[in-house]
Amino acid sequence: MKKHTLLIAGMGDIGRRLAAAHPELRILGIARSAESAALARKAGATPIPADLDRRSSLVRLAGLAPWVLHLAPPPADSDGDPRTRQLIAALAKRGSLPRRLVYISTSGVYGNCNGERVFEHRPTAARNARARRRVDAERQLRRFAARNGIRLTILRAPGIYAADRLPLERIRKQTPAVVGAEDSYTNHIHADDLARLTWLALFRGKPNRVYHAVDDSVKKMGDYFDMVADHFGLPRSPRISRAEAQQVLSPALLSFLNESRILDNTRLKTELRAKLSYPDVGTCLAEIPPRA
Repeated sequence: MKKHTLLIAGMGDIGRRLAAAHPELRILGIARSAESAALARKAGATPIPADLDRRSSLVRLAGLAPWVLHLAPPPADSDGDPRTRQLIAALAKRGSLPRRLVYISTSGVYGNCNGERVFEHRPTAARNARARRRVDAERQLRRFAARNGIRLTILRAPGIYAADRLPLERIRKQTPAVVGAEDSYTNHIHADDLARLTWLALFRGKPNRVYHAVDDSVKKMGDYFDMVADHFGLPRSPRISRAEAQQVLSPALLSFLNESRILDNTRLKTELRAKLSYPDVGTCLAEIPPRA
């Protein structure tokens, strides 16, 4: 029996988890280095030597697969997302377009919502360059899909975690967190669940539809750090005021701290019919031996 073919642009952790979970598929993964290619093979994917930063390397992508997952982040120093632009240009050649396309974006496109519950129809209001690049990618993909009759689904994901993706180093360094009354709400999704959601989005996602790829937990950032610290028997992070945080924390940390929102995942459950393996961080921690 002929295997169905899926092309993954951005063969990182999520792409490899998806490939490992679906040996019945022929999965092609864009790999820009020998190390990336080796990891793709280990996960069961066939690496395609290409680089989204080099247009000439993408010529062979057109017509390779009817299904495409776009998981590659924009370059950190760009204005907009040139990688998405070049991927679209490559897929559009030879007159053999993909039929279905899923893109993992970020919840940062909403900017600061002051702790309000956020639904997918809320307008984007990106406040930092990282999130503005994601808004640009979403717009490019929407135009591409609309012009060519492609079924596009966008997953907006928050902080991704897993047993090997917990903030242990931050906690060990005793990087301060903000006092509870002034802290921001944060949102999470387990890496395995996110990989599964990309798969569901391919077949159950409505055309040109946005879904929040987020679990059920509603936590403030410092409470999340405390939960992880307690599980591993580590000292909790010291708490400081928000005003103090603006003076001592890095710009990267502040970009997350200064945005507070609670993502609603009703659409994920009703339309994609998703059942999360890890409905909250505690479910993941319960599987991990409490070692520091």
